[in-house]
Amino acid sequence: MPLRIVLVRHGQSSFNVEHRIQGRDDLSTLTDTGQSQARATEAALRDLTFTAAYTSPLRRAADTAQLLLAEQGQGLVATPDALLLEIDLAPWSGLLRQELREHHAELERQWRLAPERLELQRADGHTYLPLQELMAQAQQFREQLLERHGAAITDEQGPPQTVLVVAHNAILRCLLLALLDLPLSGFRRLRVDNCSLSVLNLSGGGVQVESLNGLAHLGDPLPSKGPGPRLLLVRHGETDWNREGRFQGQIDIPLNATGRSQAEAAGRFLAPVTINRAYTSCMARPRQTAEAILASHPGVPLTSSTGLVEIGHGLWEGRLEQEIAEGWPQLLADWKRAPQTVQMPEGETLQQVWDRSLATWARIAASLSDDETALVVAHDAVNKTILCGLLGLQPADIWAIKQGNGGVTVIDYPEGAGGRPLVAAMNLTPHLGGVLDRTAAGAL
Repeated sequence: MPLRIVLVRHGQSSFNVEHRIQGRDDLSTLTDTGQSQARATEAALRDLTFTAAYTSPLRRAADTAQLLLAEQGQGLVATPDALLLEIDLAPWSGLLRQELREHHAELERQWRLAPERLELQRADGHTYLPLQELMAQAQQFREQLLERHGAAITDEQGPPQTVLVVAHNAILRCLLLALLDLPLSGFRRLRVDNCSLSVLNLSGGGVQVESLNGLAHLGDPLPSKGPGPRLLLVRHGETDWNREGRFQGQIDIPLNATGRSQAEAAGRFLAPVTINRAYTSCMARPRQTAEAILASHPGVPLTSSTGLVEIGHGLWEGRLEQEIAEGWPQLLADWKRAPQTVQMPEGETLQQVWDRSLATWARIAASLSDDETALVVAHDAVNKTILCGLLGLQPADIWAIKQGNGGVTVIDYPEGAGGRPLVAAMNLTPHLGGVLDRTAAGAL
């Protein structure tokens, strides 16, 4: 059974409100809003049974964990763990962000643009690299987590395990990077808001990010938009072939009744969000999904693109997995184990999908002004390749990304369309039934 990890950042703290640097000093406490956020997060997680819970010992995280678990009814108490302490920014502790920009301009710029190379000086005169130290700490926590709970991954007959981790912004981003085996250069590609929910599944096949930075339980559907353009990436709703586990690829299968309901739910979820433009694969299932979402956004133009069509499965299209296993057993095994090596019989490779989908995405992003938000509706493999590219992953890593039918992903470009992408949220599905993605697994 997979090991499920639920990551929660602490609720809003007094230093968050004052825009002060916190680091690992224990000077800030939860605000009333932060306490309310923790209780709302508890309600969102109420249906989950936790095997274990771990928290940073700092008050803002420990108090969030206590509020989260108080009403769970399991009698579970979070274990404080020093490996979940926030980044050590002691020379800056308590400074207002404006003061940091005014008095330490070069260091502040380094922290924003290449934080992995930031070097600070301790009170004893020794220099250190705070983010690199934090990454080593995150890797150590990852190994500890696997030592304690890794048996759940290998024991196919045992009960599933769900572990709660409550910590801080920087350490949670480093933990995500460590679990995905990504370098520190990806630190600024991830966003983790106060009391956000992120879910990862660890199995014998590796790590899968089920969702990232979900905030709907706090009232707003999406993370707040900052400077720069925003793109909303959505997978189409369910089809009959998704439900049957039949490979559809470029066969133009329409949405089924569940898929239409999912598309309408995504439309309600995104109704409060400003959308200026919309793009879709030229196939029926994403177009129907896009049209349902845009019902709440009259007048928004919808453009079709062949660059967003699903991977061409060639001779596999229309077949169930069992049929493929009988005809192409080794190729199917390779597809599951090393998908980047597979040339679909009379179809495409992942690299071909990667090249066309990311090129199309880049053109869409480049066309947006800083105040615009675009909707992009496409397919499982297309969305996964786009997200792998934005996160710094490779075609071999597509199984590390989950894209549920009707799930919503948010990509920001705070430095402008030509700058570094920020995955502000991924595979949000609260409009489809809750924190966990319960949409059909199905074939592509």
